[in-house]
This record gives sequence, structure tokens and C-alpha cells, in this order.
Amino acid sequence: MGITIGIDIGGSTTKIVGIRDGEILAPLMVRANDPIASLFGAFGKFIDANSLALTDVEKVAVTGVGASSMDKPIYGIPTFRVEEFLANGLGGLYLSKLDEAVIVSMGTGTAFVRADRDGIRHLGGSGVGGGTLLGLSGLMLNIRNIDILIDTAKDGDLGKVDLTIGDISKNQIGNMPEYITASNFGKLSDLADKADIALAIINLVFQTIGMLAVFASREFGQKEAVLIGNLSRIPYCREIFNGLELLHGFKFVIPEHSEHATAVGAALAVINGRECVRL
Repeated sequence: MGITIGIDIGGSTTKIVGIRDGEILAPLMVRANDPIASLFGAFGKFIDANSLALTDVEKVAVTGVGASSMDKPIYGIPTFRVEEFLANGLGGLYLSKLDEAVIVSMGTGTAFVRADRDGIRHLGGSGVGGGTLLGLSGLMLNIRNIDILIDTAKDGDLGKVDLTIGDISKNQIGNMPEYITASNFGKLSDLADKADIALAIINLVFQTIGMLAVFASREFGQKEAVLIGNLSRIPYCREIFNGLELLHGFKFVIPEHSEHATAVGAALAVINGRECVRL
């Protein structure tokens, strides 16, 4: 059987994977400002990295914001455009090996979909995401590179920026321990340095996304959600979501290849004959 390639064309990065006989082939990512340039760059890099010929590729599936720029097949190979929310849901379930879940796609913004074996439903979204991280860090710290932001935050102290339950009450409130955030940036000190603020920005974004995921999942009586997208691979992601898990008796699943889940889902949509548009 030939390979089906899934490509997620984002605003700044393009992810690509191949699926053959149910196996995911070496996923990779490229960065480029132009979606078409990043598409063909990723495709060529994938073909070369896996020592493939064009004849090895049976079908190509494209999704993401940049897929709207596509109007013809790639190198004459049957090419299909897959709706992004469908790709999020299919990829999230496949990688997590769950039968049903709320899938949280953390990119420039954040999208929430409910996925089960019967279908995919878009629940809504939030403008809080990777764009928020870089926008705030650029404004407050003059840092516009995610890797530099992460490195800067490593010695940060949230106690100099965030207001906690312990700061406002001598007694425990409900089931909330004293270390729980009462207000992001609610105790910003003049002593706070770049590391403290960098960590607080990351904390604000992930806590906001995490709480929205908890609320969305509760609507379906579920106690777990699947995190996908580029932000799911940031080191602080797991740490911050662990805190939310303990507080809410909830589970956040970050599967292997989570940053490539949408590309995986696009390929699966074509393989499984789901609704898509042939270019």
C-alpha cells in the first residue's frame, strides 16, 4: 500500500507526517512565513528524509489555515483539503488511543472539539494561545522568540507576579490549596524581573486554556482532555497542567507526536474516506 501524507499548514509552521499500514512515518516540521513555500519545503524534506520517490505517495491531505491557498494537486498526486476541526478530532483520538475526548488544539489560538467514534463537533475556541505568549512577551519583555521566552522563564518566581489564595485568605477556600492562582498578574511586584514575568505569561496562557478544557469536558461528563498542537511540547505545559489535574481530579493527555496531531488527522480523514474536498 502507498503512503498517505498529511500536511498541516499553519501561519508560521508546517507539520507533515506519512501514514502507511497504520504506521506513522517520521513526522517533521518546517518554519516559513509563506504557506505555499512551507508546504513544498516540508514535502521535499519529508520525501528526502524518508528516501521516498513520488510514486511511493498515494494521496496527500492538506489542512490548516494555509490549506485555503491550495487550488491544485501537489506534483499531480491526488490531493484533498480536510476541514481543520475534523483533522484535530481524528488525530487527537488516534494518538491518544481514546474512544472519546475533548481535543484541545493549542496553536496561535486555541480550538476545542468534542470527538468520538460517531463524529467530530467544534465546541468553540479562545484567542488565548501561542500568539498571546509571543504578543505579551514582545510587549513586556521585548522577547519575540518562543525558545528565548522558555529559557528566560526557567528561573522565574510566580510569587512575585501572581496573587494566590494564600495571599488573600488565612483559611482554605473550598477545595483550593493556598498556592492556587487567584489572579494572574494580580501581585506584580516592582522586584519582579524578566524571568518572573516570562514564567507568569506562560502560566497565564496554560492556566486559561486548561480551565476552559475542564469546563468543556464537564459538559460531557468526562474527566480527561487531549492536548495537541505546538504548545503541547513546551516544557512548562506538563508542569502547569499537572497542578490543574490535582485540583480538579482531571487528566490532561499529551500523546506522542501531539504537535503533529492535526496532520495525522488529515491523513486519516482521507484514508478513512471522511468528507473532504479533492483539489
